[in-house]
Amino acid sequence: MSQRVCISLDAMGGDHGPSTVVPGAALARERHPGMTFLMFGDEAILTPLVAAEPRLEGAVEIRHTTISIAMDDKPSQAVRQGRGKSSMWQAIQAVRDGHADAAVSAGNTGALMAMSKICLKTMSGIERPAIACLWPTVRGESVVLDVGATIGTDAEHLVEMAVMGAAMARIVFDLDRPTVGLLNVGTEEMKGNEAVKEAARLLREMELPNFAYHGFVEGTDLGRGTTDVVVTEGFTGNIALKTAEGTAKQIAAYLRSAMSRTLSAKIGYFFARQAFEALREKMNPSRANGGVFLGLEGIVIKSHGSENAQGFAAAIDLAHDMARHDLMRTIRDMLDQTPAVVTA
Repeated sequence: MSQRVCISLDAMGGDHGPSTVVPGAALARERHPGMTFLMFGDEAILTPLVAAEPRLEGAVEIRHTTISIAMDDKPSQAVRQGRGKSSMWQAIQAVRDGHADAAVSAGNTGALMAMSKICLKTMSGIERPAIACLWPTVRGESVVLDVGATIGTDAEHLVEMAVMGAAMARIVFDLDRPTVGLLNVGTEEMKGNEAVKEAARLLREMELPNFAYHGFVEGTDLGRGTTDVVVTEGFTGNIALKTAEGTAKQIAAYLRSAMSRTLSAKIGYFFARQAFEALREKMNPSRANGGVFLGLEGIVIKSHGSENAQGFAAAIDLAHDMARHDLMRTIRDMLDQTPAVVTA
């Protein structure tokens, strides 16, 4: 694929809409100068914001729509009201029609997934899409999926997610054979529900060439970075993600409180502030913002709805990398090398 990448943006999505999307796009383009954007939203709002960003000069085409999807809309309602008209739908449609290489939205997650499935369809050989995120670890980062696309799973879907997650890890981490673990309540083979145990058996027996199956991993392994990819179903994955984000904020609040409690603590902070700044940056969830919708016939990235411009830029960075390194071809190639799943 050419180095030149075009990203379609749902400029009206999220808690902050254009006031975050436009400066986020400017930050991302500073890192990827050849990147261009299709921005879908209210032209009257977007035009002055884009004009105020010199880094976006000549890089943005605004496509007007005043219809946006609310964060609390039910997916079915959003599809009925916004299909073909909303900024979210049109950003996805641009990918389907080949006008953009990937779409990014900070809007309603359920609506974005529903519209993406209808507009783009799922890939051949994939039962259900999954949302994959980059998870900060002490070793760097891991790919974790599913973090909220679907509730409940079976062995076949877990195997599909292992293949898709490994494809993403090969691109993001530049690994020929990333390691994959199944999230479980223990590492012993007899533990876990039937779907997880059956998926483990299948992955062991397949011995796929493009990733190495590690075995079961526990919740503590997420932060350790024991494997490059961690696979679980959406209910568990979403709870784990929200728990980790909440814990990071809790620790940050504890540190702020402790460092301002006494004069000696304030003096200690003054001398150790560089270390604390490094810790704050490592724990900053904006650095790893962006969930990739895997299993669709096109690339869609979900940004957190409350993210600032820095976080939205990180989601655009992820979209850029997925498109430039041809995520779709990597997944298809790996699926072609995966034998049909036969469960007991």
